[in-house]
Amino acid sequence: MVRLSMYASGKYSSRGPALIPRMKTKHRIYYITLFSVVLLGLIATGMFQFWPHSIESTADWGLDRRSVHDAPLVRLPVSNPIPERGDLSCRMHTCFDVYRCGYNPKNRIKVYIYPLQRFVDEVGVPISSTGLSREYNDLLSAISDSEFYTDDVTRACLFVPSIDVLNQNSLRIRETAQALAMLPRWDKGMNHLLFNMLPGGPPDYNTALDVPRDRALLAGGGFSTWTYRQGYDVSIPVYSPLSADVELPERQPGPRRFFILSSQTAIHREYRAELERLKEENGEALLLLDKCSNLSQGAASARKRCYKGQVFDYPQILQESSFCVVLRGARLGQATLSDVLQAGCVPVILADSYILPFSEVLDWKRASVVIPEEKLPEMYTILKSIPHRQVEEMQRQARWFWDAYFSSMKAIGMTTLQIINDRIYPYAARTYEQWNNPPLVKWSSVNSPLFLPLIPPRSPGFTAVVLTYDRIESLFRVITEISKVPSLAKLLVVWNNQNKSPPEDSLWPKIAVPLKVVRTKENKLSNRFFPYDEIETEAVLAIDDDIIMLTSDELQFGYEVWREFSDRLVGYPGRLHLWDHEMGKWKYESEWTNEVSMVLTGAAFYHKYFNYLYTYKMPGDIKNWVDAHMNCEDIAMNFLVANITGKAPIKVTPRKKFKCPECTAIDGLSLDQTHMVERSECINKFASVFGTMPLKVVEHRADPVLYKDDFPEKLKSFPNIGSL
Repeated sequence: MVRLSMYASGKYSSRGPALIPRMKTKHRIYYITLFSVVLLGLIATGMFQFWPHSIESTADWGLDRRSVHDAPLVRLPVSNPIPERGDLSCRMHTCFDVYRCGYNPKNRIKVYIYPLQRFVDEVGVPISSTGLSREYNDLLSAISDSEFYTDDVTRACLFVPSIDVLNQNSLRIRETAQALAMLPRWDKGMNHLLFNMLPGGPPDYNTALDVPRDRALLAGGGFSTWTYRQGYDVSIPVYSPLSADVELPERQPGPRRFFILSSQTAIHREYRAELERLKEENGEALLLLDKCSNLSQGAASARKRCYKGQVFDYPQILQESSFCVVLRGARLGQATLSDVLQAGCVPVILADSYILPFSEVLDWKRASVVIPEEKLPEMYTILKSIPHRQVEEMQRQARWFWDAYFSSMKAIGMTTLQIINDRIYPYAARTYEQWNNPPLVKWSSVNSPLFLPLIPPRSPGFTAVVLTYDRIESLFRVITEISKVPSLAKLLVVWNNQNKSPPEDSLWPKIAVPLKVVRTKENKLSNRFFPYDEIETEAVLAIDDDIIMLTSDELQFGYEVWREFSDRLVGYPGRLHLWDHEMGKWKYESEWTNEVSMVLTGAAFYHKYFNYLYTYKMPGDIKNWVDAHMNCEDIAMNFLVANITGKAPIKVTPRKKFKCPECTAIDGLSLDQTHMVERSECINKFASVFGTMPLKVVEHRADPVLYKDDFPEKLKSFPNIGSL
């Protein structure tokens, strides 16, 4: 409207010189004045018409822009309906309308926040003694600033009331329930989300919010297995106010001044008696703190802890211990858990039936130790049995959990919404690795470098690449065994001997798939990972010319596993890297253990994309170092894949022995006495070049489902899996 008026003004002035001289002066002044008034009126109208909408659309929930005192007053008649207490049988498919979320290209739910209102009863008493808390205001502000937010109620998938129920202690239960029922879109709580951190009240302290809430989802701090509706509610942490007031710098993992520390001040006397007994038995290794009786009560005393007159700063003292005890109090959920994670101290959680925060997506075994309450007397022994390396990884993971998911009300709110979003759009959900792996080893913006379908097609099969030098008899046996695998598409022999020609064509085994021989120009171990044009399949089986013991069933099963995990190394011989605390460096371990961090490429499936990365994108001088030392090309490939994907390899089948029965010490590289020493040097060298240790330690193995069952062999898909 304003632009049209200005355009009309320009048009008038361009014709004006021809017309105005014909007018009388008083008429000319009259028309100019009239036009100016009209023009100013149009401009003013446009400004008043558009400005309010602009302000409303950008307004956030910060106290500096919106105050609870400015919100409209709503009186609650005594006769107003009260919602039902809450349906414990609710699940996403029964109490949530996913069709309201609809389809959108970004696979993101839309969240609507109700306008702020002041609810009072008939005599004017508020439903809450605190009104809108700073924490809830921060939460609403974070949602309104996020990509989840919409101010269009018709587009909303999820509704968040502006009624603060974080702390049940401040609420009038009946009146709060009536206020919820008055919300325009309540509809028995369908698609509504409530946030509560301090549920229940004396004397029983229920583990879920006591406010009747119909079918509403509850993001609650302190759920027990009795009140938590799995897959519907979201277990959230109890926010610690110290998170905003105290900044603890991240501390490097490692041994600390104390082994175990207890800092809670209001724990049950039986638990405290047991902790004191542990203190007597283990001396200085355990620090048992309590509130300071010689300090005046207030904010300053809340940040102090004492032991026999000695005063410690809290939460800073938590960084001085390897493990920190988190015991249940009157409520299951404790803000101490957040303080402990921030300090990088491994929480030792003793709270039976407690649903840990965000346990739907977070793997708490990687960041904490959960001990049954009855095992408290054995706590010291249990913790002492955990290896140093694992403790350091848990310390690192604990701090990362706090940074990512606990550090602010925004982090808690966004994590809650993302979990609900993943339920509604499961095909676009975050993976286990995205939720649980710190982004330290990702030097790519994508998690998988393959850009493939979720499962590569079965039809192309795999290409077996056999690296050989001059062991003809063993090579032919390997070719014969591999040719029996149903999914074999092609067999490629990399002839690494420049002083001797490969056998004549007539001497090679007759197999049903193409067999190609590639002669290399130089004897290098890295030749096995060159991206040969002859490799046309996505899957590659790297195998040595002396691995004659693997059966066709074992190889076929390994390929089937790789199809489901095509961005990983899937192999048979497993190895482990360990940290040698005495030597202060990494160590290569080939003994049989429960843990695996590498699979050797003497028999392993991987995606051919990694051949390209190994040949052309390997960091530093690793590739040249491998070729010069004639060792560790398999370790280098494990480092490369783990660093790209952030994932551990997968060992398949139980077989552990891979030595060639007919081979002598002269025949094989891996039997040289200096070989193991060099392998440890390789790990330290590669970790230095990569600038981190990307290898992941796991304790699992993939086996066919029925391979050990007492079941007819003809009904098993892989009957000949072999033995150790």
